[in-house]
Amino acid sequence: MPTEQRLAPSGAPDSPGAPDTSGSGEERAARRTGWAALRPLVLRLHFYAGVLIAPFLLVAAVTGLLYAGSFQAEKVVYADELSVPVGKAERPLSQQVADARKAHPEGKLTAVRPAPRPGDTTRVLLSGAPGVAADHQLAVFVDPYTGNVRGALETYGSTGALPLRTWLDSLHRDLHLGETGRLYSELAASWLWVVAGGGLALWIGRSRRNRKPRALALPDRTATGRRRTLSWHGAVGLWAAAGLVFLSATGLTWSAYAGANIGELRESLGQATPTVSTAVTEHHAGHGGSSGMPGMSGMGDSKGNRSSGSAPADVGIDKVLRTARAQGLGNPVEIGLPTGQGTAYVVKQVQRSWPEKQDALAVDPATGKVTDVSRFADHPVLAKLTRYGIDLHTGTLFGLANQIALAVLALALIFLILWGYRMWWQRRPTRDRGLSFGRPIPRGTWRQVPLTVLIPLVLAVAVVGQLVPLLGMSLVAFLAVDITLGALSRRRRVPATTVD
Repeated sequence: MPTEQRLAPSGAPDSPGAPDTSGSGEERAARRTGWAALRPLVLRLHFYAGVLIAPFLLVAAVTGLLYAGSFQAEKVVYADELSVPVGKAERPLSQQVADARKAHPEGKLTAVRPAPRPGDTTRVLLSGAPGVAADHQLAVFVDPYTGNVRGALETYGSTGALPLRTWLDSLHRDLHLGETGRLYSELAASWLWVVAGGGLALWIGRSRRNRKPRALALPDRTATGRRRTLSWHGAVGLWAAAGLVFLSATGLTWSAYAGANIGELRESLGQATPTVSTAVTEHHAGHGGSSGMPGMSGMGDSKGNRSSGSAPADVGIDKVLRTARAQGLGNPVEIGLPTGQGTAYVVKQVQRSWPEKQDALAVDPATGKVTDVSRFADHPVLAKLTRYGIDLHTGTLFGLANQIALAVLALALIFLILWGYRMWWQRRPTRDRGLSFGRPIPRGTWRQVPLTVLIPLVLAVAVVGQLVPLLGMSLVAFLAVDITLGALSRRRRVPATTVD
């Protein structure tokens, strides 16, 4: 975000556009090869990113703040569908499915989520229901004690987001503009770590120069004007920097372009997330059932009718659930039905809170035997870290505490952006200041950076730009604009200046 540094007389070391003439020649050379050489570049990048990318970051922060509160709001808005009075005993899962299909015969039965706790409802998931998006499902909520259907709502994703949270999730992810809209959030995530890291580097440089890191870590309430704004911007940015970098990194893991690159990199390193195989042995391939097909013993067809004796053998969903329990898969679980002949049931744990429950297994519908198992404990390190990172980013890993922390980070980012723009406004042109926006940071400061630092820096930027394409392309665009403005400035014989 836009920032400024402590005022200093022209030509003093604190003036970014003026040479530092203090100390011996060796001391000045050492300073030019260290932070003093890089500071103008970081300052210029922090300013441009703050001015031009901050609107995208502001939208992401506001929508992220709304999403952080959606989990608790969902429990209130959909209380009738989600909870029921605790009864004496639950009905068999197959009967609950039959009750759901009797009330909602539309669509295709794809999965079932048994009630995870006493007082919760069972979710029967249907795909292809009229009026439901292709990548969404219709969740029918069944009272596990009575079989009464409590309602039906559209649901999305592995966390089972209901309409309110789904709408806010899409608003945060793509502004309801589809794949094109995802570019905004990826651009914001691509630059957030750069802006936060640049601001942190400037703060560290300032604290070393002033030798008052503790004082700078808290806002100066005695300051006024720009100094007060800078004090709040710097102090809050310091405390929020690690969280903002984390949000940036985890947000990129499932973005359109950078996310695909990260996925390919993980796969090439053998760190992809394992999945269970749904294929059954050739001996049993002709006996498997499929969702919505007759022959699912104890379960009924897609309309809740009982299976005929001539249908292919199927052990039924009750037997599959008992098998999963025997293998240690505790609640909450989702039972995915076979997708066709020769495929298995897939039972997977869907708990995204700590401790993670992500074990999964496949069950042969003809015999009820386990054909494949995936244990979260055996997942590669990067697969686990990715899972933890995404769940922490979305507010599910630590529940309410996680969601409060995300809300605080979102508010911090909002205020950092507003303070940044306020500093820019406080240094606007006036009659006393002429046409300058502030102390100049000359173009071409990269020439002061030694080649031993500049070459590795350029190579690192090139690699990062290829891995995070929107960062690389927008950075090239910034450079093109800066070069153009510099050329126009020289043609008009007006010194090119900017703000720090």
